[in-house]
Amino acid sequence: MSRRTRSLLSWAWVLLAAVTLALLMRTFLIAAFYIPSESMEPVLEVGDRLLVSKLSYRIGDPEPGDVVVFRTPPSMQPAQTAELIKRVVAVGGQQVEAANGRLIIDGTPVDEEYLSTEVYTRDFGPVLVPAGHVFVMGDNRRSSQDSRVFGAIPESEIVGRAFARFWPPTRLGGL
Repeated sequence: MSRRTRSLLSWAWVLLAAVTLALLMRTFLIAAFYIPSESMEPVLEVGDRLLVSKLSYRIGDPEPGDVVVFRTPPSMQPAQTAELIKRVVAVGGQQVEAANGRLIIDGTPVDEEYLSTEVYTRDFGPVLVPAGHVFVMGDNRRSSQDSRVFGAIPESEIVGRAFARFWPPTRLGGL
């Protein structure tokens, strides 16, 4: 075999290994996600691109405050996107409600420091979140279709936890 052929074969193997590794990482570890709507503003803006850990909930459970990507519930079909992104506000076994503009979990008002000061949460509930489910809400409560519309989502429908913004460069950082 000529030297040039060996060199080409070596590069082909390197390229194949790189593509295989990238596909494995995207399938099992990390995925990129695009913010399609204003439902998570001001924390996440339309056009932001995030990294989502697909491994997070294989080794742990969702917690209130986590920003998660999940499959769009069947009741929202047909949908513009196959996946949605929202914030977990309550987990299985917790009672969630809103009264006088405040989110209340198990009878205790929640300090939601990630919300804009103008955000008012319309009254709802109380709702008992079933075991194995999470109750999710958008940070922009006036412009979010979330668990108040489609109910608690099964943990099995969660794709992963968003942990970093990588685009645009001016907003680069963790969540």
